[in-house]
Amino acid sequence: MAGKVALLLWAQTLGLAGAQTTQLLVQPPWTPAVLWDRVTLTCQGSGTAGATTWYKDGRRWGQDGRDSFLVTESGTYTCDRPGSGRSPPVLVSNEPLVLQVPARALLEGDTVTLRCRGRPDKPVSIVRFYRDNQNLSGSMNSTEMSLSHLQLHSSGRYRCTGWVGSVVKVSAPVSVTVHGVPPSGVSVSVQPPGGQVALGDILVLSCTVAMGTGPLSFSWHREGSGATLGTGPRLELRHVGDKDSGHYQCRVSDGESVAQSVPLNVTVLVPVANATITPGPPALQVRPGDPVTLRCSVQVGSAPVTFTWLHNGQELARGPLLEIGDVDVGHSGTYQCMATNQLGQDGHRVFRALSPELALEVTPQGTTGHLWITVAAGLGGSLLFLVLLVGGAVGWHRWNSMAARNQQERAPLEPPAPPEEGEVLYTHVVITEQMGASPRATTLQDPQVTYAELPATHG
Repeated sequence: MAGKVALLLWAQTLGLAGAQTTQLLVQPPWTPAVLWDRVTLTCQGSGTAGATTWYKDGRRWGQDGRDSFLVTESGTYTCDRPGSGRSPPVLVSNEPLVLQVPARALLEGDTVTLRCRGRPDKPVSIVRFYRDNQNLSGSMNSTEMSLSHLQLHSSGRYRCTGWVGSVVKVSAPVSVTVHGVPPSGVSVSVQPPGGQVALGDILVLSCTVAMGTGPLSFSWHREGSGATLGTGPRLELRHVGDKDSGHYQCRVSDGESVAQSVPLNVTVLVPVANATITPGPPALQVRPGDPVTLRCSVQVGSAPVTFTWLHNGQELARGPLLEIGDVDVGHSGTYQCMATNQLGQDGHRVFRALSPELALEVTPQGTTGHLWITVAAGLGGSLLFLVLLVGGAVGWHRWNSMAARNQQERAPLEPPAPPEEGEVLYTHVVITEQMGASPRATTLQDPQVTYAELPATHG
């Protein structure tokens, strides 16, 4: 019983058991303590100093108000501090033969020394050590025995026998418990690297422990979610969605203590999709000199998203806006926008979305010109006569038409007298022709005009 009490104290000292915070420390640090070692007990806790209450063998002891004292009587001691409760008990023995073990928690891989002791005036000889009634090998001439590389199965009830004077004595059993090394140094690794995973892909998290022995249990948790996501050292999520983004943490327990990793941030990236250009395809007609602004956007895609503009398949500019202040014929062609985003700063995966093509047509304004030419004498013979005849007939017809209209409104005018012999007649013929210049021509050529003096004719 004494050994169980002492080992419980060690466990609480290392935070391996219980929730009590008041501790009873023993000096020298062996358990059970022996009266002839001049044992000092010290009560430690979060309560007010100088307000300690002491108990011996379950009854209040007369050392109230003192935090430590020198033990003068054998027995089982506890202390109480206001606000932190009562400590585990400590046994101070005065038996003729005592088996002692260090007053600390024993972990896997440790080395422990067992001591078989008698009173100073009663030397001990021919000592044997036992675990669970099994004789342990060792020299019978030594009162100490070392056990190295402790394992969990090294736990058990230990005792010793020896000759005290002329009598064989048997010590009280001491329970020795070997604890697994508490887990520590818990870390999480992730695939893909950097904790960024594309929508619909697989996310794999792995938990490792730098130190820790004994049976270890693992559990996975995501910040904001109370549910346990997994119970093994590896967590695999298939077809991840937006809801899977967040901070992930691995917790490791050996049944007595818990260690957890630093939270790992996981980001589920949505690849860009459905890139579009505004104004939309398929065609856009503008005139030279007009400004043109095209905007590119995506329906979905995690930031940051970059935009690249292509003109006839060649990279032209970058950014969500393409602005052309003064278009000309050279800006005609097909335009496309390419949107991209990527996983990780190293860009180990890049996603692209290409918009439909937009045909931009720069149409020059059509130009139709008129050429005015005045023709006079200088034409030969019959051609000149024919021109004059036609011109005279047309002129006479137009004069008669105008005269008829004017006659309805006012008195008729006297027709002009036919030209007399020797008078000079001036006339002109207007020739209109379609210009054959290029569509970019903006002016007409000035027609050449020639004047000639023609002799009057009769009839």
